[in-house]
Amino acid sequence: MAGQLLLVDDEPGLRQAVQAYLEEDGFTVHTASNAREGWDMLQRISPDLVISDIMMPQVDGYQFLKQLREDPRFEALPVIFLTARGMTSDRISGYNAGCDAYLSKPFDPDELVAIVTSILERRAAAAKVAAGDGEEIDIADLAKQMAEIKAMLTQRSGIIQTPAPIKLDFTPREQSVLELVAQGLMNKEIARRLETSVRNVEKYVSRLFSKTGTNSRTELVRYALEHGLAN
Repeated sequence: MAGQLLLVDDEPGLRQAVQAYLEEDGFTVHTASNAREGWDMLQRISPDLVISDIMMPQVDGYQFLKQLREDPRFEALPVIFLTARGMTSDRISGYNAGCDAYLSKPFDPDELVAIVTSILERRAAAAKVAAGDGEEIDIADLAKQMAEIKAMLTQRSGIIQTPAPIKLDFTPREQSVLELVAQGLMNKEIARRLETSVRNVEKYVSRLFSKTGTNSRTELVRYALEHGLAN
């Protein structure tokens, strides 16, 4: 699967090697030598995914990711961390910060390609399901999902709540979208309520699918109700 990638790493040799390997697999790779340069580049291009080192001077990967997640334009942009720090605590910190994958150096380039491809394919599939209002999704299937959601909402008192199996950190915008999806609203209605674009709503719903391990709006709403994630 081809796509546009942004690679941010302060090691020239590794940056060039990874760029060459990814481009051999058909990806278009833009590079930056530090987080500030990467941020400036994001204003000019629209990558499908960011690959970033963690240990960088001035602005490290965690700070860079925080900056991305606080900006509505990049809140749902997939990020893979590359780092020489492979401790479990470091990986947990990376995931808690909102990264989508974590790869310790040295790594096999084929593994990186596999991770990038998997994330992009999964998000493309989720976006198709999340579209809700577009031509890509089957109207009958969407109607069935919405009917199931409405039925769940009328029977929500009978749904047994249990703690989520893992701690889920939703951004404020993701939480808002989740609340509205759980009310049975379509993407156009959600976009109107939140004063954003339908495309952005699709990205938020896709990210909610990824974080909760669900594959449809019905599954997402049930998961949210069962774990007390939506009112």
